[in-house]
Amino acid sequence: MTTDTNLTRTDLERWILDFADQIIQQHLTLSDLDAASGDADHGSNMERGMSALLKSVPDWDAAATPGEFLKDVGLHIVSSVGGSSGALYGTIFLRMARAVGDAPTISPGLLSDAFEAATQGVSERGKVKQGDKTMFDALAPSVQTLKAKLTEEKSLSEALRSAATAAEAGRDATADMVARKGKSSYARENSRGFIDPGAVSVAMLIRSAARTLA
Repeated sequence: MTTDTNLTRTDLERWILDFADQIIQQHLTLSDLDAASGDADHGSNMERGMSALLKSVPDWDAAATPGEFLKDVGLHIVSSVGGSSGALYGTIFLRMARAVGDAPTISPGLLSDAFEAATQGVSERGKVKQGDKTMFDALAPSVQTLKAKLTEEKSLSEALRSAATAAEAGRDATADMVARKGKSSYARENSRGFIDPGAVSVAMLIRSAARTLA
């Protein structure tokens, strides 16, 4: 648990390692969900990258700024996670790094700005919007909720917990959607009835943030 409202590089490392561990534990479930209408490789692609991340992060520069750390995470994911997942998750962290810049610590407001930048990046990179049955359907409402709660002057802890709940609601809502983007879109109506695996992993990312960053 952080002892300061502002987040440090150490806080971010705890978040990323927790997320990586969750992905590794759930990768078979993610691939099973992807098998319903996609390539059945979301879990295996993410597991491969996260396993490599767990091994390499302890050797990274402990004195790096939060922005430098987020950039390293993004570049690592781009190079180690295959398929569209690598490009989109890499975009999340690279856009967050750009938003954070060279700030020595991350305030709640800056964290919200960084997540907003990540969301915009995923929208642009994937050319997606809400309702397309993608990771964006979990990411966008969670970031909207995070910003709204912080605007209401809720604590970072409460705001992140609400954001995680919103991400999980967005994840579950994809079950009733017909995929309009990605390989799942080829399944058309047959994609209905299954939760999007990208939305599942993004919900895990936000829940991990709620568990570790406040």
